[in-house]
Parts: sequence; C-alpha cells; structure tokens
Amino acid sequence: MNYSRVYTEKILLNEMRIHLSQFAGFCDGVRRAYEMISALDITRAKKPIFILGSLAHNADVVRKIEGKGIDKISLEDFLKVKKGEIGTIIVTAHGVGPEIFALAKEKEIEIIDTTCPKVIKVQRLAKVFSDRNYSIILVGDKGHKEVEGINAWGKGKSRIVSSEVDLEKLDFSKDKKIVILSQTTQSEEFFEKAGNFVKNKFSKAEIISTICHTTHDRQQEVSKFAKNNDVVIVIGSRESANSTRLFEIAKEKNSKTYFIENSSQLEKEWFNKVERVLVTAGASTPSWVIEDVVEKLEKL
Repeated sequence: MNYSRVYTEKILLNEMRIHLSQFAGFCDGVRRAYEMISALDITRAKKPIFILGSLAHNADVVRKIEGKGIDKISLEDFLKVKKGEIGTIIVTAHGVGPEIFALAKEKEIEIIDTTCPKVIKVQRLAKVFSDRNYSIILVGDKGHKEVEGINAWGKGKSRIVSSEVDLEKLDFSKDKKIVILSQTTQSEEFFEKAGNFVKNKFSKAEIISTICHTTHDRQQEVSKFAKNNDVVIVIGSRESANSTRLFEIAKEKNSKTYFIENSSQLEKEWFNKVERVLVTAGASTPSWVIEDVVEKLEKL
C-alpha cells in the first residue's frame, strides 16, 4: 500500500489506533524529481554526472541516487569547475539561480533540471517584479537552497524575512512599490502574519501567496488533528525545512510529538497506555520509510 497518499486508520489488538496522514511523504515536486532521476538512462548521459546537493533530505534517497553513479557536488564547488570536469549536472527540486544555467552553458555542461514547477513560478515572479523595480520581501528561511535560488532570479535584491525581528527591520520609502512572496514550504501562519505586518506599515504592498498547496494541506491537517491524538510521530530530517516546520506545528498542539528519521528511532515507552497515534511525514520522506514506521508501530 502507498501510505503516502492514502488516509489510513489501523486498529491494533491492544486497541491502539494508528492514523496516517493522507499528505505524508513526497510532495509532487520531490516525487517528480525522484522519478526523473530514477528513469535517467545513465548510459546515454554525458559523464561524469553530478547532482547539485541532495535531491531530498533522506539518506535512503541519497544512497539510491549514488547507486546510479551520480555524485553530489556543492554549489560552491560547482562554481569552480573547469570545462570538461563535469558532463551533466542535475538541478534538484529546490531550484537554482540563473547564473548556474549560464555557467553550464559556458562550460558545455548538460543540465537535467528537476526544479519543482511551483518553485519555478516563484522564481519567475521574483524576476518580473525585480525588472519592474519593486522591492521584494521574500518570506523564507535564510540560507535555504530554494530561497537563495529565488533571490538570485530577483537579482539578489530581495529582503529575506525569517522572523518577527526581520519584519521589524523593514524600512522602505512610502512611494516604493513592494511585493511579498514566499518560499513554497513556508509556514502559512507566519506568512499571513508577515503580510499583515507589512500591509499595516506599507498599505500599497502587494501580497502573493506562493506557498505550495501540499504544504498548506499538510500543515493544516497536523494542526487540526495533533491534539486529538495521544502521540504524534513526524518522520523527516532535521535538515528539511518543511519537516521541521511540521514538527513545530504538531509540538505546539501536542507535547508528546516526536521527530524521527526512520523506524529505528521509535521508542517503545512513548506508546505506554496510548490509544491514538498520528503519523505524518515531510516532503522529503519516501513512502517505503513511512511504511516501515507504520509496520514497526503495529508490532509495538
């Protein structure tokens, strides 16, 4: 069964019920990228083949990609490559700035672009508004690959807002045109708060919600159901922004929320006298990892 797309309730002999999120696991963008790379015919690709960072914050996914003969390279190292050192470069679902495509063309490197279409939309909006001389407020995590790529398409002019402190520091002239965009995996609650804050200060600011609907659904679901369960299990990597945010939302609603990467990290004592367990997972978590967690919960 593909647990990542089916809402399931399992009733065990000890009456513990396992509720599995219908939105858990790969989002459409990561699934699309993973399928593109899985289907890649290595024999026909220009070698050597590298991928810009990790396709997903998951060790199993990274190992499967490495098993195809694809090595990982950082953005910093890619910028230093000489002609002939790389045959093909794979851009992950997070996307990159236009300078990467220009460099690949200059060095005669073939590109396999798996950027999520929803991320591409934000990139193009950043470019359009930058060309129109707007000040761009980008609500997102500083240093995150997706945010850095979007900012690059906006010619590096975005004011990146990750916290309320960043909001307080915003200062523009009253006649300046302002637009607010967002990282696709950003917290909807914080984006709304940021939008209201900016609107109160700069009434003509335009707000465009660019949060992915899957992120929205996943966050809404865990916010709604976390308090109705005795325990919440969030599966994902702490390097994953959307998984971490999912954990934070659940933890706020239910103190017995646990963040794990795989089934080996489940602790039996978490489930003493527990009747209801909610299981959810971030966008980088593959279905087989989720299935393994559910199976171990059944055995517990």
